[in-house]
Amino acid sequence: MGGKIMKIHKLSDVQSQDIGKGTQIWQYCVVLAGSKIGQNCNIGSHCFIENDVVIGDRVTIKNGVYVFDSIYIEEDVFIGPNVTFTNDIYPKSRRGQDRLPVSFPKTIICKGAAIGGGATILPGITIGEGALVGAGAVVAKDVMPNTILHGEAAKVIRPKSIV
Repeated sequence: MGGKIMKIHKLSDVQSQDIGKGTQIWQYCVVLAGSKIGQNCNIGSHCFIENDVVIGDRVTIKNGVYVFDSIYIEEDVFIGPNVTFTNDIYPKSRRGQDRLPVSFPKTIICKGAAIGGGATILPGITIGEGALVGAGAVVAKDVMPNTILHGEAAKVIRPKSIV
């Protein structure tokens, strides 16, 4: 297994030179130059990986996941399809402004954690080692190691008026 070379689909824009052996990056991905991706990872199609990102060994990132600055993913992590990571506590358009934030809160997904499809992870969160975040959950607080977390289902606020 150590002799496997990385495979990058020709329809991806991969600028990083720091990608481990055996890693596969599928089509329509953008991987910026400052990012680091470990060995034997699988990055699904339509993913975006920003500069200040570190991804450990044997990580699976399914289709449609954007990993923004200040997000660190340790080894043996599973990220389901369309998981949403956020990195800015007070997001706003900064077009035309000279100053961008110097840094964003650090989000850490610890070794062996798994995040189900469609979950949203707010900035500055740590998801503990071996934790499982259920599909569609909104994670607003740290998740302790080896715990299972799932989100609340949508609830009716009021009946829709029929006009």
